[in-house]
Formats: sequence, C-alpha cells, structure tokens
Amino acid sequence: MYRDVISKFEKRENEESASKEIDKPEVYFDDDDDIPDEEEEASGPKISKKKRKEMNKLSVAELKALVRKPETVEWTDTSASDPRLLVHIKAYRNVVPVPTHWSLKREYLSSKRGVEKPPFTLPKFIQETGIAEMRDAALEKQDQATLKQKQRERVQPKMGKLDIDYQKLYEAFFRFQTKPELTRYGEVYYEGKEYETNLRHLRPGELSDELKEALNIPPGAPPPWLINQQRFGPPPSYPALKIPGLNAPPPPGAMWGYHPGGYGKPPVDEHNRPLSEAC
Repeated sequence: MYRDVISKFEKRENEESASKEIDKPEVYFDDDDDIPDEEEEASGPKISKKKRKEMNKLSVAELKALVRKPETVEWTDTSASDPRLLVHIKAYRNVVPVPTHWSLKREYLSSKRGVEKPPFTLPKFIQETGIAEMRDAALEKQDQATLKQKQRERVQPKMGKLDIDYQKLYEAFFRFQTKPELTRYGEVYYEGKEYETNLRHLRPGELSDELKEALNIPPGAPPPWLINQQRFGPPPSYPALKIPGLNAPPPPGAMWGYHPGGYGKPPVDEHNRPLSEAC
C-alpha cells in the first residue's frame, strides 16, 4: 500500500541529488599548479615544478637557432620567462643593454677597493698656461712665512696673487681646448673599462708607426700579409677596402716583385691587364 508512495519520494531524492551535482561549479586549476590526479599519484613519482621547468627550458643552441641575431644570445637568456622576446628586445636598434654586473654574486666595484687612485692632473691646455707653477711658488712662499705673517695674512688677505695674462686664458679655453673622452650612447660602464685599449682612432688598412716598428716593416714596404691577400682576396669583413698592391696601385716609388720591399704580383683583370692600367 505504501510502497508506491515511498518509491515516489525515493525518485524525487535521486533527481534532487543529480541536479545538485550538475549545478556544482567545476574548478579549473592553472597549468602551473599541476595538481596530480589519483591515477597519476598511483602510477609514478611526483615531478616537482622546478624539474618540470628545467625539462621545458631551451638550450643555448636551440635558442640561437630560433632568433634572428644569435650573437646576442647569452647563457643566462635561457632561464627567462620568454627567451625569444628577451633576445628580440636585446637585438633591437638603440636599446641600452642591461649592465653586465647584474648576474655577479660579488658586490659592484668590489675589485677596485685595493687599487690606488692616481692623483688628479690638469688638462694639457690648462697646464700650458703655467698656473700650476705659479700655484706651487705661492704655496712654497706661504710655507716659509712666519706665524705672525700668517696671522696678518688671515686678517688682511692679499688678492691677485695668481695673475695670469687674459690672452693666455682666452687661447687656452677657446683655441687649444680639447674635448674630453665621453662614452657613446648606449655604452654602460663596467669594471676594468678604463684599462681597455681605445680602438676608436684606428682605421682598417692603416698601420700605425708602433705596429710598423713592431713588425720591422721598413718605410715604403708592404705589410707581410699582402702576398696572402693577393692569393685569397681582401678581408671578408671589408670587401671594398682599397689596399695598395691588391686592388689599388702601390705608393709612388714602390715596385712589383717578390724581393724585399716588393709588392708581389700585380693584380690583373680578365684580359690579363694590370688593374692600374685598366682603370
């Protein structure tokens, strides 16, 4: 008798529980959270987030193969959150680089603590005015003064001790003044930069007197690598560089030949004419 009534209540409870399960919102976790399922826990050992990151990290060779300018890739770029974007920004034009000491564990400029700082020297155009000698003479005279003279000088000081001709000062600051060395745009100071050789004044193909003396090149003689340049061609980095004896006539008074001071074989064109005559 009551079986039908009880069965109706049971059906209603089952329907309500099913609707509650449907209405229950599903939680979506982030990829980084990586909450393992029960099957994963039972199947194998748990991989930590750090190990998974190391597995997915690109190597330096792979990153160099993916970017346009592989010469800008450094070994620290692979640990960035977006390595390709980082290398793209570094290779962009007129971008100031990050100082290289950011990855060092020691303190910045800690290697210069024991280095003696040289005393300040006046620029050459100021030294030529003779102000340093006048100042030294005034200081020497001040040291030789007695205590009474020093007290009198303190009460009634004398002005105009270092009088320099106005014309000398004008020529020093407006005619002979030299521009100080400044860093270029985008250059950042790093430790030991002041001890590096300055290569700004050097030009490809021009030999300095110091280099000629070191290589024992007599005046008017070609450099020792001219014969190899005639055999293999100009440097790949400077294909349009005019080199005397290679793609330009030798200097006046020089001779072709393989004798000491000779300029080797004269370069010829497709008609076997010397290039100096063909031009």
